[in-house]
Amino acid sequence: MYYKSEVNGVARIPPALFSEKLETAVEKQLKTDYEGQVYEELGKVIQILDVKKIEEGVIIPGDGAAYHRTKFVMLHYVPEINEIVEGDIKDIAKFGAFVDFGPFEGMIHVSQAMDDFVSFSKSGTLAGKKSGRNLKTGDYVRARIVAISYKDPKNPKIGLTMRQPALGKIEWIEADTKDERKAMGKVEEKPVEKKKKVKK
Repeated sequence: MYYKSEVNGVARIPPALFSEKLETAVEKQLKTDYEGQVYEELGKVIQILDVKKIEEGVIIPGDGAAYHRTKFVMLHYVPEINEIVEGDIKDIAKFGAFVDFGPFEGMIHVSQAMDDFVSFSKSGTLAGKKSGRNLKTGDYVRARIVAISYKDPKNPKIGLTMRQPALGKIEWIEADTKDERKAMGKVEEKPVEKKKKVKK
């Protein structure tokens, strides 16, 4: 889920930025320090949007840089359990598929790829035995986040599933939706018996 949050932090302004306006130097340094970084509580920082407050700086002896307490606004993405994500399959392995859904990459284990017995083929695809459906690199899919691990805070492991209704390769979802509409149409098309008029 994407969030826009106000955060308190410290900007370390190196001497190389002393010639800049303070606001410009702080914004540049915050962008360098935060954008693209991953934190367990903030997820991935996408962009520094605005600097709200800059306090008076402090120079620490032996460092030479100026430290300013700041309040700033950031756009960040925090993966959440049960969240629906969409993205491209970047790689296929014997044990599953890797999906790039923007801020992060998630992994779909073979057991979660589809509601079918799945095998890894020589052509580098995951194929369903009964359904005949397959997944390959470049396919666009919709999945649900089912597990998140921050053992490595800079590179969280995200587990995905596609074994639920309205999940999977986009073409599968469209085909299933079409089949459901047809089935509903058949029910609706049953002739309605007209009531016979009774003469009084």
